[in-house]
Amino acid sequence: MSLAQVHYISAAPGDAEKTTGRFTAVGPGVSQALLAEIEPLVGYALPDGASHRPADAELRSLPQAFTYAALSDGSRLVGRTAPARGEGPAPVRFHAHAVHIPSGVPLPGDRLPVEAWRSPHWVSATPVGGGAPSDPLGMLPPGPAPVREGLDDFAVSRGPWLAAVLADLRRASEEKAPAGGPVVLVERQNADVARWLGLAAVTLPRDSVERLTFTTYTRRPGSSALRVVGALPEDAAAAREAGLRVHVCADRPPVDGTPDMWARTAARVWRSRAPELFQEARELPGDPFAAGPLAVIALCNGVALGPEERAAAAGWAAERPYALDAERIGRLVEALASPGIDDRTGSEFDAVGRLFGALDGRCPASVTAPLAAMLVTEAVRGGNGSLELPRRDAFVGPDGEAIAGVLGPEILTELKSGAGGARPVARTVQLLRVARLLGVNGTELLPDVVDRLAPTLLAEASGEPGPPAFAPALLELLDEQFDVRTALLGALDRIAPEAPGAVARFLERVALPFTGTQALPHLRMCAEVPGAMTTLGRDRTAVWHRVLRAAGLSPFAEPLVLRTAVGLVWEDRAPTVEEARMLLEAATSDAHRAAGTWARLVDAALGAPADTEDATALAHDLLRAFPQEIGGRERAALRLLELCRELRSGAPDPGWTDQVRTLRNRAAPLEPVVQERAFTALVERLLAPDRPGAELYAFVRSDDPELIAAYDRAARAEPTRTRLRTHPAYAADCFTHWTAHPHAGTAWTTTAAALLDEVLRPAVRGMTAEAVAEVEETVGRTGSSGRANAFRDWNRSRTLGRLGRRIAGRVRRG
Repeated sequence: MSLAQVHYISAAPGDAEKTTGRFTAVGPGVSQALLAEIEPLVGYALPDGASHRPADAELRSLPQAFTYAALSDGSRLVGRTAPARGEGPAPVRFHAHAVHIPSGVPLPGDRLPVEAWRSPHWVSATPVGGGAPSDPLGMLPPGPAPVREGLDDFAVSRGPWLAAVLADLRRASEEKAPAGGPVVLVERQNADVARWLGLAAVTLPRDSVERLTFTTYTRRPGSSALRVVGALPEDAAAAREAGLRVHVCADRPPVDGTPDMWARTAARVWRSRAPELFQEARELPGDPFAAGPLAVIALCNGVALGPEERAAAAGWAAERPYALDAERIGRLVEALASPGIDDRTGSEFDAVGRLFGALDGRCPASVTAPLAAMLVTEAVRGGNGSLELPRRDAFVGPDGEAIAGVLGPEILTELKSGAGGARPVARTVQLLRVARLLGVNGTELLPDVVDRLAPTLLAEASGEPGPPAFAPALLELLDEQFDVRTALLGALDRIAPEAPGAVARFLERVALPFTGTQALPHLRMCAEVPGAMTTLGRDRTAVWHRVLRAAGLSPFAEPLVLRTAVGLVWEDRAPTVEEARMLLEAATSDAHRAAGTWARLVDAALGAPADTEDATALAHDLLRAFPQEIGGRERAALRLLELCRELRSGAPDPGWTDQVRTLRNRAAPLEPVVQERAFTALVERLLAPDRPGAELYAFVRSDDPELIAAYDRAARAEPTRTRLRTHPAYAADCFTHWTAHPHAGTAWTTTAAALLDEVLRPAVRGMTAEAVAEVEETVGRTGSSGRANAFRDWNRSRTLGRLGRRIAGRVRRG
């Protein structure tokens, strides 16, 4: 069919006011509404600095605008606007020659619009006299389109800009035009803008190319509705200010690369002068703009790519190994494993590992052997602990012997290194796995390696909330190598008594396989404790019994299970007194001594609350059960508790006060609860009616502020006050005692005076006259007549100072 053509020429002086031009010829089917859309698309503005009366050569050098646009009715327009020689006062005019393509109608020969930009049939004047119009689209030369001539050279010359421009052209060709206005290509020659569009026509799928509307030249990029526009360097700044994506390809090369991996791969293909690979890549399955297919084809054809692109190729091929024939697989493997590559990354090795896994068993071992060698070499020399290692039979034969001969000594040297304690778990696991894979014998090194590995496992796992990153590789190692599993489980079992909580937390995160014939009592206890605590809750005694049963050994036969069980149940706290007594009864002192758990029982006694009566009995039992083990501060503190028991039982050895003070000093720093308990027991005994006078005298003369303060608190307590009010003899005894040492230290004299005035006086005033008389008579009988007179004066007196003077005088006279 014949396509309608349109001709348009700029206005000349004297034309209708405010017109920029007029249509001089319009083909059939082009409505006035479409002409209104077409007119701004074919407009032209001379560049800055253009001569008013250019010579012929200058006229030919002015930019031409080659345009492809989509119209509102679905039709399209392909046209060229070029400067032309004018007459009279308009020496330069412009002429537009365009072809209208109805909706759904392809270009003649199924060509792409950009292929017509070099057509020799674009005219610079309107045909005259009804002559046959030229056909710039239908009369293109046969064979490869002229637009592709020289594109390889152009692409190489624009190498620094290729990836960024192709990335933006790809985005501009999407089904829905991206927001933000057109992509602006700045070149000194508008023909180079057409070459960029030629690159896009070869690189992009056909549907994308047909959506890529463009013009090779405009002075107003910001007002264009097209997707790609060309501009001269003098208009670049205005385009940037308008917020457009501007590529100044006539300036210094850009520094930053594009993150678009497909565009980077396409740029490398162009720089390798292999544009035919784009069509080959489009025949592979998958997203046309995924980097994988294009990277695979590029590598198979010898195009050098970067590490990210190689990783994309390996990853794509690993997901679709069926999409490549044997020849391409061989080429891809050869390219990925090339010894000349020195910039491989961890992600590339991971992708190669997945590819090996996909090809293993599908292809002959001779094809995949380079990948296997590459992976194990990286595992040993690169330290990549996340690699998917090949199977052991991947190295059967000479290939395996060769790689083992190279890597085996390196593996053994590193495993033997004394720095193993600081070696990450993943690294040790990887070395052990590769050693087995290559048949490297490291039996002699295994005990030392495992002894260093076990504590490192616990240390690394403690810093992560969930399963540690090394867990999958570790479990694979233990599944592959029975000797390693046996040795490692034994090492962890030996560690467990010293750090049972850490081992238990590790087993919660990593399910180690210890269900075989090894005894492993400590590991079994560590594995049992989470379930026991969940089931039994706060009943720690029941949890302890259940955990101990999981060991399968009696603490009498293996005392260390006692340590592990206690550490699991009471890891960060001391047992209560009741729990400690249970532990002491459940195992002999010899077992606790061997396990070292007697220290936990001491902590229980010394940390018991003041109202726990069994603490003193526990202290008594501990001192007798562990006489050689308990010493120093702890022994003195327990002895204080034992003395409390004796004071309350009424049969202590003489010298209580001195004993309490001496033991307190030896036990420093003493637990406040223990000191409070000892002081309370002592002062309560000193406040008892039958306390020996010698003990009381030693107490007063000690002038110990803390001890006297405890005495003051006990004397003011309600039991003492009640006894003072109801027992005249007791009141007389306290009066005698509190007034008997006027020359003692400051702490006692102050406290005694306060007790007389604030405790005893209210008690005496609350007595009957007969009771008061009994107090006075008792004071005189147990002391002297002078002390009886002193009591009477005190009972009448309200002034503590006068009382003190009278008491001192009468004591001297007596």
